Amino acid sequence: EVQLVESGGGSAQAGGSLRLSCRFSVYSYYGAWFRQAPGKAREGVADSIPGRANYADSVKGRFTISRDARKNTLYLQMDMLKPEDTAMYYCAADPSVRNWPLDPKQFLYWGQGIQVTVSS
Repeated sequence: EVQLVESGGGSAQAGGSLRLSCRFSVYSYYGAWFRQAPGKAREGVADSIPGRANYADSVKGRFTISRDARKNTLYLQMDMLKPEDTAMYYCAADPSVRNWPLDPKQFLYWGQGIQVTVSS
């Protein structure tokens, strides 16, 4: 079974930055970031495979997804944060690459979730 352990997150002021990390127990799996705000559906934020990355329109130009093979870790750098970025963020993994926009039902493995709160 693939295990995903998230870290980072927390609180920031609008315009600030935070970085999320997700350590994979099986690094070769395809990975992505999702988020879920209270009362809203879980949405795909970003995914990455070698040579390309996809982003939700709401985060394009502000968030960057990256991978570190040596550390078996997926990152989400979040800059120019806005209050509407406030949500629980989840790392997800699957053996197969998925099409954009991402459907959370297609992902087998999930991290525990980590809270990001942005104040105005």
